[in-house]
Parts: sequence; C-alpha cells; structure tokens
Amino acid sequence: MLIEVAGIGYVVVVSPTTAVALGDVGDEAFVWVHHHVREDAETLYGFGTRDEKVTFEALLGAHGVGPSMALAILSVHAPAALVRILADDDVAALCLVPGVGKKTAARLLVELKSRLDVPDGNVVPAATTAASGALPSERTATADVREALAGLGYAPDEIRAATAELADDGDASAMLRRALQRLASAR
Repeated sequence: MLIEVAGIGYVVVVSPTTAVALGDVGDEAFVWVHHHVREDAETLYGFGTRDEKVTFEALLGAHGVGPSMALAILSVHAPAALVRILADDDVAALCLVPGVGKKTAARLLVELKSRLDVPDGNVVPAATTAASGALPSERTATADVREALAGLGYAPDEIRAATAELADDGDASAMLRRALQRLASAR
C-alpha cells in the first residue's frame, strides 16, 4: 500500500484486514507504523490499531517469527482473539495460520504467553472475556470444533472457512454438525 505523507509516498506493508479498514484510495487514514530494519532492507509495516502494532512487535520477538509470519498471524487472528487462543492453549487455532504447524504452534503458545502478558490459569482479561462472551475458565466451543475438524483431516483453510461465521453458542456438537454441513456443501 502506498501512503502519502506531506507529498512523500511511503510503501507500507499491511494485512488484508487493515487494507480494508483504511478505506478507498485517496481517503485520509491514520496508520500505526513499525519500521523494520535488516541488513538488506528497510520495510514499513502498517496497522489500523495500536494493539495490532504492539502484538506484531511481540510476535517478532518470538523465536523463528519474522515479519511475514507475524503479519500472517494477525491476518487470521485479531489481537484479542490471539490472547484468548493463548489462554485456551488452542494449538489448532494457531495451526489455521498458513505456515504454522503443530510444533511451531506449541512453541508459540509458550513464548507468546509471556510476551503478550497472558495470565496463567486460563484467566483472561475482562475486556477479552466480555468480547468473546465466554467465562474466563472455559474453553470455547469453537476451539473444540476446530480441533475436531483438524482431527478429521481437514486443511486449515477449510477449517477457517467452515468456522468463520459460526456463532459460539456453547454447544460444540451442534456447531460441529453445522461446520461439517458447510464443508459438505462447499464440495
């Protein structure tokens, strides 16, 4: 994405979610920017919210996570959802990110909990709990459905599509039936 500031154009890498949130070409926008410097390149990464930028920088601090993977994680999971995933130890949800396998997801769970200040004992901050509508100590039905679909051999993209619009009503078996119906109708 090209962002113009005082007549100077800057190429800023953004997630698809941020690109949509910024609006149409020519619209005024505010972007939180991370300047990433390597030996061979300097790249600007843009975010629609401060939480996205902070989460991106925390992801960069994890072993084996570069800017591309951090942006991929944020493209699939919003910062509040990522905190919930870490609190639930939901490996399957992290595996939905392209390029993240089970071993990487398990390692990220451990590393990111401390970097993103996820409390121990599945206690989730009140803002995250209120947004998800779940009790702090319960594992979400959506996480159970994703895990079940992964166990049945569905690919991460199929799982993401099947669970994208499911309402987490607490009944994992009913949600699984609806997800399987979606998968069957898509084929």
